[in-house]
Amino acid sequence: MKVGFIGLGGMGSAMAQNLIKAEFPTTVYNRTRSRAEELRPLGATVAETPAQAASKADILITMLVDDSALEEVIFGSGNAIQSLRAGATHVSMSTISVALSRRLAAAHHERQQHYVAAPVFGRPEAAAAAKLFIVAAGVRQQVESCQPLFDVMGQKTFVAGNDAASANVIKLLGNFLIASVLESLAEAFALARKSGIDVNNFLDVLTGTLFNAPVYKTYGSLIAQEKFEPAGFRLLLGLKDCRLVLAAAEEAAVPMPIASLIRDHFLTAVAQGMGEMDWSAISRVSAKNAGL
Repeated sequence: MKVGFIGLGGMGSAMAQNLIKAEFPTTVYNRTRSRAEELRPLGATVAETPAQAASKADILITMLVDDSALEEVIFGSGNAIQSLRAGATHVSMSTISVALSRRLAAAHHERQQHYVAAPVFGRPEAAAAAKLFIVAAGVRQQVESCQPLFDVMGQKTFVAGNDAASANVIKLLGNFLIASVLESLAEAFALARKSGIDVNNFLDVLTGTLFNAPVYKTYGSLIAQEKFEPAGFRLLLGLKDCRLVLAAAEEAAVPMPIASLIRDHFLTAVAQGMGEMDWSAISRVSAKNAGL
């Protein structure tokens, strides 16, 4: 099974390395070529263009930062959709809009190609350890054909059905819930700090009782230590995902007032220069509002 892999950021590079280590013939492309060249000694073939990465792939994986980057690679100057052969599969593994996922499904179908949406849950360290959770949706036969790759990159795959866009809805809702946890932790830590409570002790109480879950432990620790750099997931991307979930909610006529509030707090954080920090830096907005 020949793999094309486009998008070698903190997540994509680790995912591609795991495929290479598992001895899948892998051709990689990244806009910043040096990121692709880093994988050549491991056995990757480096493509000159997205189209070249797609041309011989049985499965083309994209792990790109946003809708605009993916559209440029697939439909724009990257022209990957024109080079992907009939019968090959495009697997989009990044967080994209529901609307773009539907457009991709239709466009690939028109060219007798296949499309699977398979966004992931997990930070870069999880990607490196092949511990991602993958949510896959599309025609079952195509999802099953991708499973050997998913098994190499993640610890568990959840199949969300035949409609590829369903996986994107689930991913956006998952990120919305993480953002909701961040907002709740931010407000709670602000009150704890202003009340003179030791925040590390507060965190121990939280995670040792009712909130003994990775999301509280990971982000509670970052907020307690105010360790927002280097970013595991940039705050700017958190703002993007808030916008995407609100767009999906508007299309479905589902009010999401908490998502609107969180979007505004992310926007405030970006306006205050925190866009490149980890998205847990949203806690600084609550701290500042509390006069801390």
